[in-house]
Amino acid sequence: MADPAAAQSTTPVDASATTGSPMSAIDWLSHSLATTPRGGSTSSQAPVTGAGGIEDIAVLSLDAPSADSLGLLTPDRTGLPRDLWGKTPEPELAQALRAMPLDQLPALQGLSLTLLLAELNPPQIETPAQRNQLFLARIDRLLDMGALEQANALLGQAGTASPEIFRRSFDVALLLGQENRACKIIERTPGIAPSYAARVFCLARNGQWDTAELTYGTGSALGQIPAEDQSLLEQFLDPALAEEAGDAPPPDHVTPLAFKMMEAIGQPLPTATLPLAFAQADLTENNGWKSQLEAAERLARAGVLDPNQLLGLYTERKAAASGALWDRVSAVSALDDALESGKADAIATALPAAYDAMAPEDLVPVLGTLFGDRLAGMDLPGRAGRIAYELSLLTPNYEENALKSAPQSPRAKLLKALAAGDTGTAPATGARDQVLKSVFDASPAAPPARYESLLPDQLGLALIEAIGDVSEGSKGDYPRLREGLSLLRLAGLETVARRAAIEMIVLGDTP
Repeated sequence: MADPAAAQSTTPVDASATTGSPMSAIDWLSHSLATTPRGGSTSSQAPVTGAGGIEDIAVLSLDAPSADSLGLLTPDRTGLPRDLWGKTPEPELAQALRAMPLDQLPALQGLSLTLLLAELNPPQIETPAQRNQLFLARIDRLLDMGALEQANALLGQAGTASPEIFRRSFDVALLLGQENRACKIIERTPGIAPSYAARVFCLARNGQWDTAELTYGTGSALGQIPAEDQSLLEQFLDPALAEEAGDAPPPDHVTPLAFKMMEAIGQPLPTATLPLAFAQADLTENNGWKSQLEAAERLARAGVLDPNQLLGLYTERKAAASGALWDRVSAVSALDDALESGKADAIATALPAAYDAMAPEDLVPVLGTLFGDRLAGMDLPGRAGRIAYELSLLTPNYEENALKSAPQSPRAKLLKALAAGDTGTAPATGARDQVLKSVFDASPAAPPARYESLLPDQLGLALIEAIGDVSEGSKGDYPRLREGLSLLRLAGLETVARRAAIEMIVLGDTP
């Protein structure tokens, strides 16, 4: 297989929020997921306690087209074969996707996105009820990653006929500020509303306030709206009541619908401790500069926001204060100015300062994406020169950039050898580097023992497992690291394997 063109992301996934640990995706998916429609497919995730749907009946046509075959990236673009999923049962693939670690190296994050967005033949199913499980798992994984735009585009291809799919589409629309579009769909097809609360919200958004209040009363009487949603809906429907009630406590489970209604009653919730997808809501100009910066950093760290958008925010104005965030704003802006000036002494001063500001927040890959190619080949003294060389290897042009300097240290020589794909004479000190060298010293001749039972008929599942093996192996489980990288090479993903190896060294040790 050719190297996937889409697997060139150079930013790692969000490891933690700035304050506390973000909630898991299971906690925030719409309350509508609490009740699975009879006859519909069942998610492998644990359900969220909350209101059930309005309609508890779903009809599944035996010959209905599968959403599993939908994708944004064609085989010509990804280099992946259409039959990648092979003989792996659909429920097993869905479970494997959901089990992949979120904390991945940038190259692996790019490969994960490629697998999620690729246009492939649907996997094997044993019963019609298993259809679309893989598609739903792909969407849920994109939401975990904060990739709302990609999820929205994929959902748009699937349409709104399936309640399970529309539930995700409704959540995504709310977080992208496109609730009017989603509510128009509910207006045309009321039965697809994911919950009574969603129908009440959309009736109000569509200007049908009397009907919204009547529907709210009916849903409450039938026990279809949980208590915490009732209080929030009452304030949403009656602004005067919201003013009298004062500040309401945040919901125990902050769904996109609850998030949007809290915003509507004038009590917007901070997104720092919410799942990553909520950060998208802070990117609009309606939010302050600080909120936009914090959200953009989280999303850029996760590899789902163009780093140039973050650079635009960093350089939008002068930092108004001091502190970690503002230090990053000042340092990156100073480096950008220094590179624009072309003065080597200014760059040599600004570069280490920017690196030291970004490294504690795991934003070095973003720094590499933004400035690596511009720094390639620069003759800078001391530590600035080492940082410049290593950042130049965190871009898609890593092979060419590696040749623009003559590294002297053993570490730099190993990096250059990995970039060239020729590690035969490269030095390697330490267990990790020796493992990396051993992987690339010779071309893989046979599948690693760990994947023998999966090849050749379950290549997709083998790649998913290899992503997990390299991710965990990079933390010290070197047998898994060796086998995972070897499988990637054997599958033709040489670029992904080499970039992952380079990233382990560059991001694992301070230059």
